[in-house]
Amino acid sequence: MMHPIAKSLIILGVIFIFAGLFWHFGGKYIGLGRLPGDVQVEKEGFRFYFPIVTCLIISVVLSLVLSFIKK
Repeated sequence: MMHPIAKSLIILGVIFIFAGLFWHFGGKYIGLGRLPGDVQVEKEGFRFYFPIVTCLIISVVLSLVLSFIKK
């Protein structure tokens, strides 16, 4: 029987691999990171970017995926 922490780490690793592949290949078409509502401030010699809407979407998707995995 596999230890629960080991199982969770393996599942988390697989999720990160799929997320990375999705971000790399699908990011060109979906536009994650440049959604309306993402904060971007550019001034002379200064640039600040915080993808708040993208973070919210990723959080909701991960929460749904993890709740389905738990069941």
